Amino acid sequence: MTINQFAEISGINSGTLSIILHGNRPIAMQQLDRMTAGMGLHEGHFYDVYIEECFFHSNPDWRRLGPLIHRCAELGKLDLLLRVVRLMLENLSYLPLLFETAEQFHSEGRREAAVLLYECIAESEKYQHSERLALCQYRLFTLAIGDDLKANLRAATLFESYVPRLDVSDQLDALNQLAYVFGTLHEWEKVDTLAKELHRIATIQYRLEPASEPGRETIKQPKRPLCYYILQALLIRSVVCEERGKFDQALYYVSLYAKPDWVREQSDEERRIVEQFREWAVANTYLYRIMSGDLVVLPEYINCIASRKDDIFTALCKIVQIANRYGYEIDDILDRFSSHLPYQTYQSEFGEYNKPVMKERYAQFLSDLAAYHLTQNRRKGIKFVLHGLEFSVRINSERNIIQCMALFERFRHLAGVEEKNEFKHLVNEVRLG
Repeated sequence: MTINQFAEISGINSGTLSIILHGNRPIAMQQLDRMTAGMGLHEGHFYDVYIEECFFHSNPDWRRLGPLIHRCAELGKLDLLLRVVRLMLENLSYLPLLFETAEQFHSEGRREAAVLLYECIAESEKYQHSERLALCQYRLFTLAIGDDLKANLRAATLFESYVPRLDVSDQLDALNQLAYVFGTLHEWEKVDTLAKELHRIATIQYRLEPASEPGRETIKQPKRPLCYYILQALLIRSVVCEERGKFDQALYYVSLYAKPDWVREQSDEERRIVEQFREWAVANTYLYRIMSGDLVVLPEYINCIASRKDDIFTALCKIVQIANRYGYEIDDILDRFSSHLPYQTYQSEFGEYNKPVMKERYAQFLSDLAAYHLTQNRRKGIKFVLHGLEFSVRINSERNIIQCMALFERFRHLAGVEEKNEFKHLVNEVRLG
């Protein structure tokens, strides 16, 4: 095959092709891909050789290495990507460019490639007290969050010490996310500490922020208006009080986010934020009164949440707990909202509810619902306890696993042979895990 023929097949100018083949010009990434395709070989066939040429037979050049990194990420060649990045980090001047690339991969949803770059950058900067290191650790934390609650806890524990090094705008979201993670593990003292810090930082920033500041758009902003973080911190603290059984104190925090007259409402977004927290405050006021034993307001609570489909499941979780605590019969409520019993995702004004939080809540809900039926000697409670155990094993929720196992053993006499075998199988999964 002549150069002209191959030039036509590959789409590369014949003169350019001749210069490359004679070794007078380094080959560019796009040209390598075109030549590979022209030869009928799979994409990336020559990347190993290209890496050798880039680093050991010529001076490393970002104009070639940048496209190579992107192509390795696109093709899922993470082993080659790791090799390129490690070679580049022998020269730390590449750190800013690699960090920009990691951020781009992160924004594009190239999760595995982004994690690889963040890990390499963090390793190279581990002795530096830098914001870039903290931001890498923050990205690694958020990318690590998934269904496994114990894995989430490990990620949160590794990241937590880096929060003070972040830009203030990132600190706010980081503290909020950490509170979610520790909340799924019921580490309420830790959650309260994080909420206090979130409230402190957000309040300071809100007071420092004038109503109108020239050039403010050039300053890095948090994902949401500052008033959101203040109100969110108050909401979190009310939940902590609820979990500790301090319902009067929970109502106090509810009153603080119910009517935040201090908010400088300047935008539609801020008005929506205030309205969302106001709605939650109304519902939670009913809830904490009921949890204190004032069951007479339960019908009002039901009417309050009935039209807000995204809040019904959370309300059902609490209603089942109340029923178990006070021996209250709620069959009609469960029938009315039966479509909300299977697991599903829900939305608030701020987007989809945190998935790990909702999954842990669902695992607890199944356990509580099982207890409700089993204490009335209903066999269908066995179905719920087995479903709860299976779901808890799936998300590695140790607390709910223990609750479900204890419930089954307590009411084993209601279980059939198949159900006992299923329980045994799930227990073996726990032991193997």
